[in-house]
Amino acid sequence: MNNPDAPSALAHNLRAVDLNLLVVLDALLHERHLTRAAARLPMSQPAVSHALARLRTLLGDPLFHRTRGGLRPTPHALALEAPLRDVLAQVRRLLAGAVFDPAASRRTFRLAMSDYGASVVLPPLVRRLRAQAPGIDLEISYTSRGGMIAGVADGQLDLALAVFGETPADIRRAVLFQEPFVCVMDAASSADPLTLDAYLARPHVLVAASQDQRSGEVDAALARLGRARRVALRLPHWTAAPAVVAGTDLVLTVAQRTVMPTPPGLAVQPVPFPIAPLGFEMIWHERTDGDAGLRWLRESLAALMG
Repeated sequence: MNNPDAPSALAHNLRAVDLNLLVVLDALLHERHLTRAAARLPMSQPAVSHALARLRTLLGDPLFHRTRGGLRPTPHALALEAPLRDVLAQVRRLLAGAVFDPAASRRTFRLAMSDYGASVVLPPLVRRLRAQAPGIDLEISYTSRGGMIAGVADGQLDLALAVFGETPADIRRAVLFQEPFVCVMDAASSADPLTLDAYLARPHVLVAASQDQRSGEVDAALARLGRARRVALRLPHWTAAPAVVAGTDLVLTVAQRTVMPTPPGLAVQPVPFPIAPLGFEMIWHERTDGDAGLRWLRESLAALMG
């Protein structure tokens, strides 16, 4: 038989819950470190310690054990991690309301993108925000494609912008623009026209954000032809890549917008083999579909990049 006092006991427990405690728990689970969690919130370290003590009492579990490197979550804390982020996302949507007024909003949106994405997207986006939504703040981070997908999936990112391969079924995606690839070379060493054999005879620059990203669209297109290039320089920054080509025999194969206008001393030629345009996308989690503020941001990006 059900306990007749259970509903009132549950109501009592809910009245005892401070929503800020859940925000603190989320930060601790993400950072696994007291000082970093305090900086993330932002709160003082003693205030975070006090909140953790209250959480331990409320949930009847130690939640974290101190280690030399930080905090190790208990199995109970780990089990709470995913549902907690879903709950907080729902609360954010509830507070955002069905109607979003960008001029009055005081929100912070968390986006991830490469330096290429930042150079293309941020200038027009920031101009629009300053004109239409001056109270909105942006937090921009940079990680690998896998890190971006994981950040969107676990609620640490509102949007990620990059070129993505396969994504989980609960990740939404939309193409912001398509960009053809071009070859960038030192103007003095540029062969006109550039043939496939001449292209493969030269050393190449590969831009990849992470150590596990060994190839990309260019190498996949060459592999379909049974060919391969020699990568003499691999670096994580798009913006530095054109500068290192100048005065060398290196070839950089990049999205055209990266080198518009063409930097002095460099030449741009078409890619001498079939390759699909780069599809630059934004991704978000399906749980945020009802968030009017994020919908406004996505629509703004689509309008700016279309």
